[in-house]
Amino acid sequence: MALIPFDPFRNMEGWKRDFDRMFNDFPAFVRGEQQFGAHRVDVHETDTEVIATCDLPGLEKKEDVHLDVSGSVLTISGTIHRSHEVKEEQMHQRERYVGRFQRSIGLPAPVQEEGIRASYKNGVLEVRMPKLQPPPKKNIDIEFH
Repeated sequence: MALIPFDPFRNMEGWKRDFDRMFNDFPAFVRGEQQFGAHRVDVHETDTEVIATCDLPGLEKKEDVHLDVSGSVLTISGTIHRSHEVKEEQMHQRERYVGRFQRSIGLPAPVQEEGIRASYKNGVLEVRMPKLQPPPKKNIDIEFH
């Protein structure tokens, strides 16, 4: 039987992942803004860009959503307005979110701020961000004497 040294932090990554998943699955309210419990975000990358796709139903105009990129973090924020008012005594069930929301997503690679494109269609926001290309490696000539 092989002995494995005791590492008290061995399971911390799994705990952190479970803890993050628990809080992402329920709406969290921070300063009156929804921290995207119901709005899901997928992030993937290709060789040249990072692509974020977000379910964001209920937007009526482009001024209702804002995108900011700082370093390797994309922030999506905005407001979802109620299309028509319903008296409280007439409401039987309320599950759809109305109000301000904000979500910050860590990106897997640094992106260029120039060239970012976003589109919104059928309740889905897609943000395409070109990856920041590292400067080309410079070959240094060595003089031999």
